[in-house]
Amino acid sequence: MEDFKICPLTNYYKRILLPVSYSVVFLLGLSLNGALLWCVSCRTRRWSSTVIYLTNLAVADLLYVLALPPLIISNAMGGLWPFGNVICKSVRFFFFVNLHCSMMFLTCVSVHRFLGVCFPIAAVRLRTRKRALFASGSVWVLATAEILPTLFFAHTGVINNMTVCFEMTNPGQFRVYFPYGLFLAIVGFLIPFLVVITCYCSMMKVLYCRAADRISNARAARVRSKSLYTLLVVCLMFVVCFVPYHIARTVYLVVRVYIPWDCDLLNVVVISFKVWKPVVSFNCCANPLLYFWGSGRHRQKLRAWLWRRKRVQPSACLVDGGSTNRSGG
Repeated sequence: MEDFKICPLTNYYKRILLPVSYSVVFLLGLSLNGALLWCVSCRTRRWSSTVIYLTNLAVADLLYVLALPPLIISNAMGGLWPFGNVICKSVRFFFFVNLHCSMMFLTCVSVHRFLGVCFPIAAVRLRTRKRALFASGSVWVLATAEILPTLFFAHTGVINNMTVCFEMTNPGQFRVYFPYGLFLAIVGFLIPFLVVITCYCSMMKVLYCRAADRISNARAARVRSKSLYTLLVVCLMFVVCFVPYHIARTVYLVVRVYIPWDCDLLNVVVISFKVWKPVVSFNCCANPLLYFWGSGRHRQKLRAWLWRRKRVQPSACLVDGGSTNRSGG
């Protein structure tokens, strides 16, 4: 392996920040997305287009967190990579494929809701299960095609006598990697981001106007206000989770390619990039809460399931008796 000599970078945070944050993301993401998939597979009788998108989003998030354990171990060891070149390539590939799939499925959900709110008549024809299945399959194919070059660029190497797994590529190939990195930033992030922001801003505008038109109806106004609040939270979550990470990643690429000799600047951008990495990972934990458990219909299904589970307990049967049976039926 070629031994690369690069600027000495501050990496004290890697032994604490990244392993701890990735471990939290792994535990929460595994449990929340696993519970979501279990509920969908066991409790859903009719697979609507919304359920199809959310199921695929949960699968992408679940596969994303399953790629974290080797990164947790490596960062806890100060960047040392003990797993070999094949696992290095595989982890980087699956990490980015499922990250981009997650962003694309969030975009699909946004467009799906945009059609329902802004074009309810056309939505009846456009929001079908067949189209949802086609869109979901297309997302997996496109994301895989986008990230395939990672299998070439990502590999192990030796830096300062320590074997590492390069996240993007080795320092000698950054100029070759740079156009591909910009392509991922534009196609994999910027375009989906603009679509999501446009959809949610349009929905908020329409809901606000409808709420103003029906201000005399207090119940309708409360529903509109709650919908506006939910849309705003989802939009802010997307911005906070994805925008800083991709900006920091792009700045890091620019500095690596055009100002590699400025070690102080390189330290600043590397720390910024690494600090925002856990934030983008927390998105996979928030998705099940915002897109599944946050739905009123699914909350009712969850309560009904928990109530049925409770009534099988002897004490519940003795105390509640017939009322429990009526609730479960």
